[in-house]
Amino acid sequence: MDTDAEKSAVSRRRMITIALGGAATVALPAPAWAAGDQRPGAVRPPTLTASDLHVVDNVSAERAVKDLKVLSQGIGPRIGGTRSEKRAADYVSGVLDRLGYDVTLQPFPVADKFLAQLDAPRGLPDDLNWQVGASPHAALDTRVRGDVLDAGAGGTADYPEDVTGKILLIDYAVATRETLVATAVARGAAAVVFLPADLVEPRRASAFSPQLPGFATTPVAVPVVGVAQAQKHRLRALLATGPLKLTVSTAAHRGLTSHNVLAERRRRETGGPVVMVSAHYDTVIGAPGANDDGSGTVLTLEIARVLRRLPTAATLRFALWGSEEQGLIGSRYYVAQLPQAERDRILAVYQNDMVATSWDPAVRYWLLSHTGLANRATDEVAAAADRLGYAPRISPVTLRGSSDHQSFQEVGIASANFSWRGEASPALLEPPYHSPEDTIAKNISLERLQVSLELIGAAAYRTALAG
Repeated sequence: MDTDAEKSAVSRRRMITIALGGAATVALPAPAWAAGDQRPGAVRPPTLTASDLHVVDNVSAERAVKDLKVLSQGIGPRIGGTRSEKRAADYVSGVLDRLGYDVTLQPFPVADKFLAQLDAPRGLPDDLNWQVGASPHAALDTRVRGDVLDAGAGGTADYPEDVTGKILLIDYAVATRETLVATAVARGAAAVVFLPADLVEPRRASAFSPQLPGFATTPVAVPVVGVAQAQKHRLRALLATGPLKLTVSTAAHRGLTSHNVLAERRRRETGGPVVMVSAHYDTVIGAPGANDDGSGTVLTLEIARVLRRLPTAATLRFALWGSEEQGLIGSRYYVAQLPQAERDRILAVYQNDMVATSWDPAVRYWLLSHTGLANRATDEVAAAADRLGYAPRISPVTLRGSSDHQSFQEVGIASANFSWRGEASPALLEPPYHSPEDTIAKNISLERLQVSLELIGAAAYRTALAG
């Protein structure tokens, strides 16, 4: 007969199936270690404290990925201030409310957005998202349908003989973008789909809203959209196999409000120290955002779930930031609204951004500080990594901003960003970064998510216990 431990190990090793929109399925291997086991990539077995055990015995990447399916598959791209981001805000606030937290949605204004959607009569391949950017200087809130033709670089020699009513694929060039559009319109094209230049691998170009300042006063009469590198190659591959018909739908989103989601455990007393765990839940155009930053979002929810009833000396506060991708707008708004006395209460902010990529070279867990200096947050995560046996996989404290930890460090609050990236540099991000390929199937490792949960959970709980 199997022992309980053996049964548990078998259960942990099972493959979990992630449904992809009712189409294909992908199996992700579940993390297979018990609390006292040496982790994959660790140099020794862990030496865990009692507080660590409260965390590592209970956090679950498998459970967290259920929330991730809702965000990246059920909602998809979550563009700051649009209805998609609000759906995500409502979802994560609902999770936190059901966990018993006091939840607040903090609104703030953000810039207009211009989005588009590509579709085909028989659908487009569903392993990519097909949201793209729309030009604010072209036809908006409209839909056109037509046969697709490839006009290459858009020169005279590149054009097919008759493009009237056709949707043109044209290579994007900043210097000639307005001339390219004017020529396409003069020839009778129904829409222009700009294709970005390929970036140097592993980076890939994102979808974009083409700016056409020369048409700011009198917008172009047809839709003009900008696709991502992955979408570009797929469109050209589809066209190479035979005729392709597309529908291009554009929409202007104006007068927008984004939201931060803030949750605190209910306490009788007020004041005292605060420990924060946070992530951003919005995405760039066209990106389902499974890793950036659905992974940090669901890590925050899972840690909130595990710590909700554990004793602490400090108040636990969980924050999910809106509109990070537009320039840290949500976290900067939050910090700007905090009186100095409230800023002084915060012991450490654990900001989690891209904590679960399955990209093989992302073997280093980075401790990123906007100042380049260590602080309470980096010290506690480094100490947790040592207790878990992971110290060699953890970076030194490294200078880097560009995530929500920067908003806090700019005003002197201890904070850092934690992320899996390439070993040589924190600039080495996975190919699906900011792309339609940032999906659970292509860019999520349950093992790395589990390690992140254990590191941040153990560090944050230890900080909250000490106060």
